[in-house]
Amino acid sequence: MNFARLAIAVALAAVTTFGLLLLMNSLVNVDLGEPDEVRETRMPDIHMMDEEIETRRDTQRPDRPEDVDQPPPDMPEPEFESPDINPEALSMAAPTSTGSEGIAGVGLGGDGEFLPIVRVAPEYPSNALSRRIEGYVTVEFTVTETGSVRDVQVIEAVTKDGNPTTIFNRAAVRAAERFKYRPRVIDGNPVEVPGVRNRFTFEIAE
Repeated sequence: MNFARLAIAVALAAVTTFGLLLLMNSLVNVDLGEPDEVRETRMPDIHMMDEEIETRRDTQRPDRPEDVDQPPPDMPEPEFESPDINPEALSMAAPTSTGSEGIAGVGLGGDGEFLPIVRVAPEYPSNALSRRIEGYVTVEFTVTETGSVRDVQVIEAVTKDGNPTTIFNRAAVRAAERFKYRPRVIDGNPVEVPGVRNRFTFEIAE
């Protein structure tokens, strides 16, 4: 081992350590001077003025209008455009019965044949009206003991040209379901009448 080099290294380390201690001591004891004087700025006091809030209520009633008793002016009646439909376009043929029961004479106090009381005209389908399709529909149904209608079925539905169509079926069935009858009475008891037919005609006015 080279003792000379070791001695030199130890000496350098000692000198370096001593130098660092002197530097730290000088830094700790250095006089940085007194800090600058800090000026204090004081805000003036703010005083709010006392205000009294007064609430006023207007209790005075409004004057009554002079013309309050006068009737309102006449308003013109609105004008509506009526669709271009023939008044006879939604005609309905008289109901017929295909049942096997005999037809009794109409009587006020005894037996009698069924009679229509309410017959509703069907609404002209908008798609048929826009396409100017005309035709007729024959429906068949049963008149119940209470005079209402049930089991409505379309028997025939054709256009004016004789072509089969279903464009009027829904309107015809809905109208037939709203029919009302005086029921048939036999031996003093109301009975159902099956096989009653009605024909709806759909035509557009020229």
